[in-house]
Amino acid sequence: MEIHQIRYFLSVCETLNFTRAAERCNVTQPALSRAIQKLEEELGGQLFRRERSLTHLTDLGHLMRPQLEKVVMGEKAAKAAAREFLKLDDAPLKLGIMCTIGPLRGIGFLADFRARHPGIAVTLKEGVPTELSEMLMSGDLDVAIMAQEKPFDERFDRRPLYRERFSVALPPGHRLTPKNAICVTDLANENYLQRLNCEYYDTLRALTDDWDKLNVKTVYKSEREDWIQTMVIAGMGICFIPEFSPTVPGLVTRPLVDPEVSREVLLVSIAGRRFSPAVATFVKAIKSYKWPTA
Repeated sequence: MEIHQIRYFLSVCETLNFTRAAERCNVTQPALSRAIQKLEEELGGQLFRRERSLTHLTDLGHLMRPQLEKVVMGEKAAKAAAREFLKLDDAPLKLGIMCTIGPLRGIGFLADFRARHPGIAVTLKEGVPTELSEMLMSGDLDVAIMAQEKPFDERFDRRPLYRERFSVALPPGHRLTPKNAICVTDLANENYLQRLNCEYYDTLRALTDDWDKLNVKTVYKSEREDWIQTMVIAGMGICFIPEFSPTVPGLVTRPLVDPEVSREVLLVSIAGRRFSPAVATFVKAIKSYKWPTA
């Protein structure tokens, strides 16, 4: 069954005249008759009863008419949806954001992107790197903004966006707040609050291995960034956070130096996977965006 056969059938339904229907469809009358005959053969019965100059729908024709009208309506809806999608009108885009990336860091880009491309509907999904990678592979995400210490799988395409250092988070009035930067040795005798979602855990853990002689103790661990930071403000310990991470009011941060630890934030997608027009537009925009410095 082909769509042009259905259109010819519906045109005859409206005109009840093969000649006029052929004129409306811009085909010859024999071509229209052959197409409807093939449709009748496929459906297994006559659709029209031809009596001299009169044409009537058969019972089968009456039965098939609403069904085939739905087919044409579905085709039109599909074409309309494709046109809207291709011209970026209500075109969907699923963006993954690593949970430790602060909204203030990317809100400027997202606001600019929305102003330039109001027809693209962006859905944000948050997660740790392993979760975002799985969602990229399954197609639940189009692209993701993330970072990780270990090398990415070769199936992922990476585009660098910006680099940020790790800082030490302190409570107000802490003995180290007068310093502009903090060395690891400055943290002697401090309590350490561990962020379990930190993708640079192994690197920072290597620092803590050297802290035994400095009497640095891990006293709490949590996946909740807000809990860890609130514990810091309450004077329960210190922690490491990326310099552009969202912070609760009152938290004091100082850059960590000697050693300095940084992470590269990337736009990640599946290598070789074709982008939709909306995703291609997003990738082009974020690659050219000028990220503000610290």
